[in-house]
Amino acid sequence: MKILALILGIILFASLTQAQTVTQKTPKITVNFADDEPSIISIFRPTELESLPRGAYSIKSAYLELAGRIEDAQGIVQFHVNGNITPIDNQGIFRTTIPLIDGENHITLKVIDSNNNETEKNFYVSRTAEGVEGVAVRGKYYALIVGINQYQDANITHLDQPIADAENLYAELTTKYTFDTENVTMLKNATYEDFIDAFDVLSRKVKGDDNLLIFYAGHGWWDEERELGYWLPSDARKANTAFWIRNSTISDYIGSIDSKHTLLVADACFSGSIFKTRSAFTDAQPAINKMYALPSRKAMTSGTLKAVPDKSVFLEYMVKRLDENEEKYLSAEKLFSSFRDAVLNNSPNIPQYGTVQNAGDEGGDFIFIRRDN
Repeated sequence: MKILALILGIILFASLTQAQTVTQKTPKITVNFADDEPSIISIFRPTELESLPRGAYSIKSAYLELAGRIEDAQGIVQFHVNGNITPIDNQGIFRTTIPLIDGENHITLKVIDSNNNETEKNFYVSRTAEGVEGVAVRGKYYALIVGINQYQDANITHLDQPIADAENLYAELTTKYTFDTENVTMLKNATYEDFIDAFDVLSRKVKGDDNLLIFYAGHGWWDEERELGYWLPSDARKANTAFWIRNSTISDYIGSIDSKHTLLVADACFSGSIFKTRSAFTDAQPAINKMYALPSRKAMTSGTLKAVPDKSVFLEYMVKRLDENEEKYLSAEKLFSSFRDAVLNNSPNIPQYGTVQNAGDEGGDFIFIRRDN
């Protein structure tokens, strides 16, 4: 009997051990039946967020009051605003207050439904510091800065100041404004081919959200008989215009470069001829955001159709005002108005600001943005 009991005990123990082994080797499988319809997230306050493009909504307050509705046929498990669980009522309505930092704020709304599907909605809000209206900038700031002192033709007078002026502008833009050095091209004593190559590179590189500043200091010429204006590269010849650059060519390049804003600054003899017509100057300043929202092709020049001296008070005062400026956002028109009178009082020329005609201007303006200290 003892032997029989022992045998039965061994058999029972083996059976239990095998059962446990089978149970341990069997994986637990969870099946989710996902639906194909994403949750619908609608925003009804502020209403502008549903229709404006990215970053176009600007606010001065330190907080954004956000309200909307979420719809999902499968049922909603959780709703997150910037990673924080946010309550919704029985109708799917949510209301929340979002703190904002100065500058651009990225806001993410995420819905998790009962089938564990996730739906996200992203938008951007621009908040300006100290109640000053600002601008949400998507693109880069490019610049082409050209100074020509030396001319290959002995019949064309050399200049002393343009390269130094170009270097001063380069230093100001790259240290105090949002022009990164890798996006700024500096040309000294540029030839005709140098100009064309630089414009071709910009045509390929500059995108629709980018901003472009073109600066030229050197000789210019106005042909009264044919009413044509020119820039003179370093290899220009007095005897013919083969290597002269027509203002119309410059205007064509400005129109073909796909920038958001292009500003031409010309400090040269007869530089005012770049304007086919000149818009009347006004000191009235529209809001910065509105000026940035509309594409622009603007120019400021050191004179009208008169020669300008080698030593430029135009560029001197322009750089001085850029350096003294303490505003985060400065429109080109406001910059010009800040030094126009100084140039008038200290030179025989009349500086000009206006639109480069037939180049794609839609009424906006170039905005200089100071770097954060």
